[in-house]
Amino acid sequence: MTRMVQFMTGALLFFLAISHCAPGKAMQVPERHGPPWAGAVSASTIVHLGTSTIQIDFGPGGLDLKQEDIVQWIETAGRAITMYFGRFPVARARILVVPVAGQHGVLTGTTWGRVGGFPAFSRMRLGEHTTKQELEDDWTMTHELVHVSFPSLPDDNHWLEEGLATYVEPIARVQIGTLTKEQIWGDMYRDMRKGEPGASGKGLNQTHTWESTYWGGALFCLVADVSIRQKTAGRKGLQDALRGIVNAGGTIDQDWPVAKVLAVGDNATGTSVLTTLFKTMGEEPGFVDLENLWNRLGVSIENGQLVLDTRAPLAQLREQITSQHVP
Repeated sequence: MTRMVQFMTGALLFFLAISHCAPGKAMQVPERHGPPWAGAVSASTIVHLGTSTIQIDFGPGGLDLKQEDIVQWIETAGRAITMYFGRFPVARARILVVPVAGQHGVLTGTTWGRVGGFPAFSRMRLGEHTTKQELEDDWTMTHELVHVSFPSLPDDNHWLEEGLATYVEPIARVQIGTLTKEQIWGDMYRDMRKGEPGASGKGLNQTHTWESTYWGGALFCLVADVSIRQKTAGRKGLQDALRGIVNAGGTIDQDWPVAKVLAVGDNATGTSVLTTLFKTMGEEPGFVDLENLWNRLGVSIENGQLVLDTRAPLAQLREQITSQHVP
């Protein structure tokens, strides 16, 4: 989930994740010690995504699932990233699957840049008794690969890295048909409010809580996406900005200052949305009128059910966000 070049950051299971974790699931504390695990490998395979390759290695230990099921899970996440960013962002990546005895599900994921000759390296800890359904429901693998698709930023801007992965992951999965738009808009409606500035009165650069890092960053992305589409009459969106960053070489193995990230993204959309919004939300405690935003997007909950209003002023824009995008 979390990624920093050459430093170990732990994976974090969201308390209420944008990607459909059950309410009440415990949050894990990020790891911040030691190098990437580099133990023995019991089996390896290669997945091709366009001109890119992912080397999938299996660490020692038992898994109830067949290896081909796990390879399919990783390949599906890679397809989602390829769809959203227009191509897989790096030429070569390595994913190490580490079985964990007696456990269920995808336990943690961690991604680094520039490890062992690979531009990107992810370690996924997978419970021994994980089922195919748990893999199909998983969001962690796609979240990790979003990190591959973005440059490493200074620590104060870590919220932008995590917020981006939180926002993009479910949209990318909708674009390849493994999630529905109803699922993700319902989750965003429920959880995006966690990103509002708290009592500290500081911007996201100075507020390093879990809520601000993940949901504050995701809220920034949502507002940026809507604003770019409004300013370009629907011709461009955040997806175009992020593709522009990848095409300029902005991937996990590169250390960029945040000003460069914002400038390259803005250049790709012909706007100044990212730079302006960063000042409002990153440097200052910018408040977002979410109730008004949801009304304009046509997203609401009525009698416990999600309603997507096709007559709302920004309903067409909302549809554009989750539609497959051809530049």
